[in-house]
Amino acid sequence: MRKPRILLADDHKIVLDGLKSLLESEFEIIGTAEDGRALVSMAEKLRPDVIVADISMPLLNGIEAARQIKQVDKEIKIVFLTMHLDATYAASALEAGASGFVLKHSAPSELIVAIREAMRGRTYVAPTVAGDLSRSPQSGALRQASLFGSLSPRQREVLQLLAEGKSAKEIGAILNVSTRTVEFHKYRMMEQLSIKTSAELVQYAVRHGLTAL
Repeated sequence: MRKPRILLADDHKIVLDGLKSLLESEFEIIGTAEDGRALVSMAEKLRPDVIVADISMPLLNGIEAARQIKQVDKEIKIVFLTMHLDATYAASALEAGASGFVLKHSAPSELIVAIREAMRGRTYVAPTVAGDLSRSPQSGALRQASLFGSLSPRQREVLQLLAEGKSAKEIGAILNVSTRTVEFHKYRMMEQLSIKTSAELVQYAVRHGLTAL
């Protein structure tokens, strides 16, 4: 019986090395990615059984990468391994199609359990987050996730790149669109979110974990 094929994504090489050591006895590690755009490209090419990814990664965060990957292949399972304790992130991750949400300070065995559950078609959420997620389903985390989710995929890409300090010209080159299109997305987001300045827009992006900082 072949080992399940795992693709790893984290912008810290030491984390990737640690994950390899932890998982390689039970799973086949088929590749690693250090930013969200590389992850999407590798997932499309390699078609892993499960992806273990961080949320905060440069160029494209893990949740946005998950949305794009699921459009390519719905069968790929995605387990997030993150430092974010806020249930808002878990709500966004599940909405994007994730099968698991594990905290980086958890016991290593918890990640293995989450991967196994994903392979069985089930969902695993870290117990400390699951309690917050289910306690008040119509408020807090889900409401915030819904507001953020109202932004288009392209808007969220632009928002992350703005938060990473890139200019409209640089963003246009990365996304292969015009500078004018980037500016349009920026001001449309400010209108939708009732944000008045570029600084506030960047702060919003940071609160939603769109940067690797």
